[in-house]
Parts: sequence; C-alpha cells; structure tokens
Amino acid sequence: MDRLICVPSTHRDPEPPHYLTATCAVVHAMAAPAAASSRHGFLRLLAAAAVLAAFGLGAARAAGSSDDRAPLSVASLFPGPACPTTAEHGPSAAASARMRIVHQHGPCSPLADAHGKRPAHDEILAADQNRVESIQRRVSATAGRGKLTKRAAPVQPGPKKSPGHSASSSTPSLPATSGRALSTGNYVVTVGLGTPASKYTVVFDTGSDTTWVQCRPCVVKCYRQKEPLFDPAKSSTYANVSCSDPACSDLDSNGCTGGHCLYAVQYGDGSYTVGFFAQDTLTIAHDAIKGFRFGCGEKNSGLFGKTAGLMGLGRGKTSLTVQAYDKYGGAFAYCLPASSSGTGYLDFGPGSAGNNARLTPMLTDKGPTFYYVGMTGIRVGGQQVPIAESVFSTAGTLVDSGTVITRLPATAYTALSKAFATGMSASGYKTAPAYSILDTCYDFTGLSDVALPTVSLVFQGGACLDVDVSGIVYAISQAQVCLAFASNGDDESVAIVGNTQQKTYGVLYDLGKKTVGFAPGSC
Repeated sequence: MDRLICVPSTHRDPEPPHYLTATCAVVHAMAAPAAASSRHGFLRLLAAAAVLAAFGLGAARAAGSSDDRAPLSVASLFPGPACPTTAEHGPSAAASARMRIVHQHGPCSPLADAHGKRPAHDEILAADQNRVESIQRRVSATAGRGKLTKRAAPVQPGPKKSPGHSASSSTPSLPATSGRALSTGNYVVTVGLGTPASKYTVVFDTGSDTTWVQCRPCVVKCYRQKEPLFDPAKSSTYANVSCSDPACSDLDSNGCTGGHCLYAVQYGDGSYTVGFFAQDTLTIAHDAIKGFRFGCGEKNSGLFGKTAGLMGLGRGKTSLTVQAYDKYGGAFAYCLPASSSGTGYLDFGPGSAGNNARLTPMLTDKGPTFYYVGMTGIRVGGQQVPIAESVFSTAGTLVDSGTVITRLPATAYTALSKAFATGMSASGYKTAPAYSILDTCYDFTGLSDVALPTVSLVFQGGACLDVDVSGIVYAISQAQVCLAFASNGDDESVAIVGNTQQKTYGVLYDLGKKTVGFAPGSC
C-alpha cells in the first residue's frame, strides 16, 4: 500500500520546489517473496530504516501509530475564565518587533472587561460566512468568474460638513464605493501610535491592506471602543496625506477634501470606516516606524467589538507588510494559541517563525492582497484521502488569519468528512446533529479524553500542516463537537485555510522570498 509521509527538512531556499522545507515521500511497503533469504529481507529493512532516519523520522512515526490518532482532553475545548501566566512565545522572544497576540474575546484580551458576554457560536459562524463570501467575491472578480452576487449595502457619504482635520471647510467628497470587503477577524495585538505614543488594541488581518484607527473629534460617527480615541492634535508627528501624494492613489477607494486624501473601507458584514488618510509614527513592540500611513477614521460603524481599529497585513501597497519592507524584508509570522485563554505572538522579519518552518511557494500571480498557496492533498489518520489534485488547483487556496473555519471545495470536503467520520465510527464515538455550517459532529458527553483521527494539509513542495488537535474540531458544547472544516458548496470557489487550523503553528509570510511557511509547536 502507498503511504504519503511528509518529512521536515532544513532547506529554506524556495527554489526549486524540491528544496522546500518538507519532502513528501511515497514509501512502498512490499512483502518479501517467500524465496528471498532472511538476510536479504533484513538488509532491505535496514536500508528502509536508514532512509527514514535520514529524513528524521522516528520508528514510531514510520510505523504510522503517531500519524493515526491525536489525544484530546475534552475539558481543553472549553477554556477557563482566567488568563494563565505563561512564558513569552516565539523563536525571537527577544526581538524588538514581537508583540503578544490574544483572542479579543478571551480572558487575556485588553478588552476583556469591556465587551461583556462573548458572541454566541451562531454569531461567530455567521460572521465567518460573511467574511468567506467577501473573500470569494474578490477572488472571483480577480479571476473573472463573477459567480457570487451576494453583497453588503454600500457605504454612503457622510453629512455635508467638514470631517475633522482638514484645513478647508469645504464639503468632503467622500467615496461612495466600498473598499476591500471583509468581515473583521478575532485576534488582536496592541500597538503604539503617535508621538508620544498611545496604545491601541487592533485586529490584525492578512486579508486587509489598510491599517486604520478611530480618531477624534469623530464628527460623523464612531462605535464604542475601550481605549480613548486617537487624537491627532496630541501627536507632534501626525500629518494628513495630500491628495497629490502618490500614496493616495494606492488606496482601493479614495476621495479628496481641501487637498487632503480620504479613504473608505467596507466589510462584508456591512461594517465600514471612512476618514482621512494620514501618516504618523507606528510603534510595534520596541520598533518605531516613522511616516506610517493609515486611516484616521471619523465615520465608523459595525462589528469591530471594542477594538480601536485594524492592522492590515496583506500584500497591497498600503499594508504594514509593504510599508515596512525595507525594515523587515516583507516578512512576518504569527502564532495563534491553542485556546482563547492562551497567548501567541506576532513578529516581523525573516526569522520570525524560526528555522523549522515548512515552506511552500507564495503564488503571487493569483491576485492582490491575499496569500495564495497551492494545496495538493489531505491526510486523515495518516492516510492520503483520495482527492484529485486538480480539485485544489481549479479552486485555488489562500491562507487567512481572519477566517475561523477552513473552507474546502465540495469534492475535497466530502472526502475529508467521510474519512474523518469513518475513523470516529471505528472508535465508537456517538454522532450529534449538525450546527450551522458544520455538519460532521459528535457527542462527547461523559467523556474526559478522546482520540481524534489526525488531519494534515499538504501543499506544493511537500510542506505539511499537521493540524494541532486543538484545531481539528470546533466545540459548540460537550454534546456537540464538530469537525472544524466546511464545504464551499462547489468546486470553483477558492479554498481558505482558516485560523482554527493554524493554531500553535508559527505561520510565516515572506514577500521577499515569496514563501508561506508553517512552523509546528511555536506557541
């Protein structure tokens, strides 16, 4: 029987593909002919062991036992209300650009005492679906498919009054068209803005380019946030971007008033932000980025929680990734904690994910903003799921920090779900009703520990994301724990690797080397 084994290596050169950090080898296990001598059989076993050892596989992994099942404490699916005291994470814990990541609704969040009850699961999954549809609309438009038509209401211009920091009192010409449309993510970091710097908690998002915060005097509308609004008048380094500045044309949607550049971004759930495009000093951990361009929002509404705004980490010109390219080489990595009560990190620079990252090419010709990769297969319980590679190449795949549940082409999801259900059935686990977009669910009532079939995503060059056990399932309750993957409903819409499956991995994005990487056990 053929068995796909993904083997980490130490190569970090992204070209050619076989130099990537993981190598997939198909090992043919063949019984020795009856006539073969025991010596010859022994030598064959020795040779096979030597090959496996050369690739760093232990005997247990070669035998397949550690590939098949992942032990899970059922209690770990329901994190406690306290933020544990833990050591700082990451391979570059002393680096000047490393920041702590927390779930915005978890006990470690700076916003924890302000938001009250966390969103219900149906709200989380509905918002996630909004984001996915937004991403797929954008990808379809880029690819010329034009398939999805569901859209949020457009942003309307503000009232005819000066929105704030303009030297002119003329009527603002706010853009009526929407910018990049997404629903915002659920992990946050704290940054400094202005001189002297004030701290703000923002969502970080690889699916967005423009960073923005709410600003005083907010003459149109601002949602409630925990921290005070950013006040440009208190920063000695703040300045509006001129309409004639080439940076103004880098925006997806822009306007002009009194010679000052305006920006607008609308998200898939109808949330939006509109205001002045400005520049100031951004502080990330101990690093200062002078002249950083961002949105100073004065008309903001929507489901942003109590955050101050958003940090855009996409591939566009207005993103932090591109603006700080000279400083960090276009590279950053983050690690999302196993539970919402834990902490992870966001770090910048080529070594931010450590040297054990399994690399795959970043497919930059697929479209703007997003981080596209080539998925080639899925393993369940250590066995390759029978899915034609063309299923993944037709749809395409991207990695996203803000999508919660990984989406797959219908054909791929059906095969994954069937393989997972077969493994769960073999262990005698009781099934449970579907919930929202999740249709492969189980009842763990009365169980303290379970063993799940392992799930691995395989990418071009052999890079494997062996999903941490915390990312295999999504728990609604102990009586309803579901496989944390969902179908796109067709084989044409882009697949999205969501943040649930990224947990505990250092996920590396390197624009300079055009690679995306997955470093296991990073937080």
